[in-house]
Amino acid sequence: MVIVDTSAWIPFFNRPESAEKQIIEELIDQGDAAIVGVVLAELLQGCRSREERDELQEALLALPYLGVSQATWIAAGEISAGLLRKGITLPLTDLVIAAAAIEHHCSVYSLDAHFQKIPGLLRYAPAKQ
Repeated sequence: MVIVDTSAWIPFFNRPESAEKQIIEELIDQGDAAIVGVVLAELLQGCRSREERDELQEALLALPYLGVSQATWIAAGEISAGLLRKGITLPLTDLVIAAAAIEHHCSVYSLDAHFQKIPGLLRYAPAKQ
């Protein structure tokens, strides 16, 4: 299972010819694309109309949804603390995505390079197109 980050969803929705569109479509077709709450919220906040939001929500909720628990939040804090000791600050949203991926034994597909700095996180590397 692969948690698709907001940074990959944006070109998926906005650039039909993008590599991300093809990669995510393949993940969806294989039943491997998953969504977490923070990504769902980030994507919905960008909708310009109720109709667009309803359509997007329906499409995203058709994907496997991976919930976060209290343990996920604790893990996100621990990951952050470890990175801060090294002088690395990451957005809380991305720390929660990483903690959820580790908890659920998933990888993360993201265009944000800072995910590489998170110990123990598997990053999804699509085959060259």
